[in-house]
Amino acid sequence: MTAPDRHATFVSQRLTLSYAEWGDPNAPPLLLVHGGRDQKRSWDRVAARLATRYRVIAHDLRGHGQSDWVSDGDYGVMDHVFDLASLVETLELESFTLIGHSLGGNITLRYAGLFPDKIERLVAIEGLGPSPNMLAERRAQPVTERLTNWIEQRRSLSSRRPRVMKDLAEAKSRMKAAFQHLPDDLIHHLTETGLNTHPDGTVSWAYDPAGMGRSPSDIPHDEFVHLWTQITCPTWLVYGATSWASNPAKDGRLEPFQNATVSVIEDAGHWLHHDQFDDFMVQLDTFLGS
Repeated sequence: MTAPDRHATFVSQRLTLSYAEWGDPNAPPLLLVHGGRDQKRSWDRVAARLATRYRVIAHDLRGHGQSDWVSDGDYGVMDHVFDLASLVETLELESFTLIGHSLGGNITLRYAGLFPDKIERLVAIEGLGPSPNMLAERRAQPVTERLTNWIEQRRSLSSRRPRVMKDLAEAKSRMKAAFQHLPDDLIHHLTETGLNTHPDGTVSWAYDPAGMGRSPSDIPHDEFVHLWTQITCPTWLVYGATSWASNPAKDGRLEPFQNATVSVIEDAGHWLHHDQFDDFMVQLDTFLGS
């Protein structure tokens, strides 16, 4: 795996957030946005390939990696969008290519809808969020039930502390158990770069476990869809054939986009850029026009 060429921080809403860069600082910029319970170094393989022609930038979302955690454990998606806007402003980027995975894809779609003139090309890896069926089930639940469930969930999450493991080897065994199909070198990399090490040598995952809940204060879904309609750049929505996520070409969610295509990568799940890295990179290079 290729480590970043440069590391730095920026400030957003009084939080200090970490980012890394690969490639020529004068090359066209390309931003990578990771998903939940992930961190910027999970992009290393992708970034190394892209760094031959781009200035590649990836940041740790708040509550992840080397970035600050919020005091109350409430991580709204729009707060992440604000952080992305803060990074763009800090780096004084006029236009750039934007790629996001999962939660990161959701963030990038919102940002691109708000600032369409800044985005040259957009890739959302399983970033559209819940399927229409999942949304219908959620709407059918009475609001009092939904909000009382949220209170119980928040109470449970607020009491959580990071899982402490004896060492890197124990963490790797847990990662391997969760992703048995991934090669050992990738398991080692994702584990090693995704840990915090404590003074006594123990380790824990580098994300805030209190931030795994869904906030009830997010923008309504129809407003999220409206943002899709504002995206003007070429957009690639990519999905894994064995993922839990719903294919937007089949469930109607492609329709609001002005200029989007959908691809499904075979033998790949939600982390398709790990599951089928070479296939993903070939299709990404084609989309980016290399």
